[in-house]
Amino acid sequence: MNVVDEEARLDALHELRLLDTPPSESFDRITRMASQIFSLPIAAVSLTDRDRQWFKSRVGVTHSSIDREKAPCALVAETGTNVVVNDLLADPRYSSSRLANDGVRFYAGAALVTREGYGLGALCVLGTEPRTATVAEMEALNDLAAMVMSQIELQHSFGRIDPLSGLPNRNQFLDDLEDLARDCSTQRRIAVLVDLAHSKEINNLLRVMGAGRIDDLVRDAAKALRGLLGSERTAYHIGATQFAFVSPPNVDKEAYLALLASGFAAARAESNVRFVTTVALGVVPFTAGEVRPRDLLRQAHNAAQDARRSDGAVGTYSASSEIAHRRQLRLINDWGSALEDTNQLRLVFQPRVDLASGACVGAEALLRWHHPELGEVSPAEFIPLVEQTSMVEATTSWVVGAAIRQLAAWRRTGFEKPVSVNVSAANLDEHGFAHQLQLQLLKYHVRPELLEVEVTESAIMTDSGRAIACLEELKRIGIRIAIDDFGTGQSSLAYLQSLPASVVKIDQSFVRDLTACEDRSHVLVSTMIALFHKLGYRVVAEGIETSAAALTLAALGCDEGQGYLFARPMEARNFPDWIESQHAALETSHKAA
Repeated sequence: MNVVDEEARLDALHELRLLDTPPSESFDRITRMASQIFSLPIAAVSLTDRDRQWFKSRVGVTHSSIDREKAPCALVAETGTNVVVNDLLADPRYSSSRLANDGVRFYAGAALVTREGYGLGALCVLGTEPRTATVAEMEALNDLAAMVMSQIELQHSFGRIDPLSGLPNRNQFLDDLEDLARDCSTQRRIAVLVDLAHSKEINNLLRVMGAGRIDDLVRDAAKALRGLLGSERTAYHIGATQFAFVSPPNVDKEAYLALLASGFAAARAESNVRFVTTVALGVVPFTAGEVRPRDLLRQAHNAAQDARRSDGAVGTYSASSEIAHRRQLRLINDWGSALEDTNQLRLVFQPRVDLASGACVGAEALLRWHHPELGEVSPAEFIPLVEQTSMVEATTSWVVGAAIRQLAAWRRTGFEKPVSVNVSAANLDEHGFAHQLQLQLLKYHVRPELLEVEVTESAIMTDSGRAIACLEELKRIGIRIAIDDFGTGQSSLAYLQSLPASVVKIDQSFVRDLTACEDRSHVLVSTMIALFHKLGYRVVAEGIETSAAALTLAALGCDEGQGYLFARPMEARNFPDWIESQHAALETSHKAA
């Protein structure tokens, strides 16, 4: 073969990205069959590189490659035809080869040829005694070689090898788990998912350093994983920045977890992005054949996310966490139906009280969910789930619509009190959001000043320019703006002077245990109230549960309070009656005074 053809052959081989990839059960199974058909101890899928024969799969061989020179597989690749050598010592081409020196006497190789006619290497069998190959044996070897080529084409054409990392991908991982269940059932193993970075960290890297840096991160991680696992183990690239692998059989769980922790700590110490990314590992002990591959992968992913939520590097799957994840998935799946059902969702109202007079000045509308099968679902459980989905905009639309309709219903009975509703960052980014609110107010004949929109610091800071523009439009309509949960987000004081808000709500974490003592919490709350007043804000303290806290806040000049001390969230029908009884109690108190 001339030089041009050899270069084209090498290009075809390298394009397949097979060289130096981990072992694969899909190839190993064929290699074992070849060894069994010939009743020979050695068999291999041998790929002919520029100066070496590299073994994608091998039986009876400890090394992963040999020199190309004087290797019979090289002749198979160069000619694209089968080669049989009955006795290497009797053949002058190979009598001094490494194979002959290692005691190999017989060789038979069937060509691995691409559709374009390029020889990649051979499926070969070797023996330590001279012998011949029968026609039936060579036909079987050719059939197995065709199976190898089909597997190569499958991996290449249907995306079984990730082009960036060069590792087998998610589909191959699932197939190999199926093979493991069939061939090694009852073996105890540990599946490990490696999540390179939190999504926020990836976004930060993309913004600052570009997509190329993410590619470098993945390549570096793939290289490090190969080093950690060695040539006998397979790492899989199962997601954009996620990898997976399976432990050797019957390892001690605690010892293996310690090994994982130390290995990844060492790899992280050498990473040049170790200060801006955090690796999380999801670990799942399993018995081959007792869990479906897709379920195993899901469990490993959940364990990795559990590790992130608990600020740990390693999360181990447990049945209890599985129950929790299944419930979360069900709640997310059922939420869309809840938005369309007239019976599942409702608003309750928690009063806001003027701390100086004790009079109710309004209420916050809070969403509640009565699931048809699960019963009452806590908002602390379902709201964080909804906020991570695309349904958050529809959810806010439901809440705002329900609040405005309730204001209209109260107005028809002669009752009017302002109501505040919570709005997410997605809504502030939603085109025409302020206009939609205005249309609903006009439709139900509700005055804009009766509606207050509460937004968190983080919602404003997600895209401060667009968020502030939306808030300014709401203010022009006449809707009041409140900053909710102040102190739990970025807490940047600089943006307070530019916001079109008129109310700041101090988060309950600063208020719940507040006393008259001059402790740090007291000093911090006092300072915040004074600052907000100087900036022109009305101040509301959330989470007031004791009379001592209410008295302290009133003494510090806080304008309003909200919390269980005054009232728990109540049904809409009960709110007017509560205000009437509260008004009566205040009048009695004033007369007694």
